[in-house]
Amino acid sequence: MRTRVKICGITRQQDADFAAESGADAIGLVFYPPSPRAISFAQAKVITADLSPFVSKVALFVDPEKDLVSRCLDDVSVDIIQFHGNETPEFCQQFDLPYLKAIRMREGTDLSEIAARYSSASALLLDTYQPGIPGGTGKTFDWSLIGRINKPIILAGGLDVTNVREAIHQVQPYAVDVSGGVESDKGIKSHEKISTFMREVANA
Repeated sequence: MRTRVKICGITRQQDADFAAESGADAIGLVFYPPSPRAISFAQAKVITADLSPFVSKVALFVDPEKDLVSRCLDDVSVDIIQFHGNETPEFCQQFDLPYLKAIRMREGTDLSEIAARYSSASALLLDTYQPGIPGGTGKTFDWSLIGRINKPIILAGGLDVTNVREAIHQVQPYAVDVSGGVESDKGIKSHEKISTFMREVANA
């Protein structure tokens, strides 16, 4: 089965358009102010204005207030919400949209228990654990920690053109998620790296 691709941390319209043209299935928009890839609702509207209707728009939050998510959904055309903090299942499912729950992987993480707890999630996004950093670490984790679960897996954490093919072979995820691995600078995507990344995914 084809491995889907989400390109996260999009901050410019031209990068969103190029990702879509290159075959990406989804783009990620970060609404977490401490992130160097954070954008405003107004920026998000510009970025997504002419985006292909077959590319999913994912809004990323980290332990947000309910009002922030609601205002985002009122202002921005969003298809999926990604929660990257300690949000409860009850919090995540109250917005009547599909959601992804990010899990920071480390020794002892019980994915089966988490998948059961977040049974309402469309998928679990597995990222690298680093104290005090909710995501975007640019580092991989031990993929052997991933057990088989009855839930689609989106693999994130330090993926780039050099390792995504091996990651797909080993983990066989539903999708891969890349941000820093296709950048020339924080939040600025390299179109050459996006093209190469997409080619490596296809070759896998």
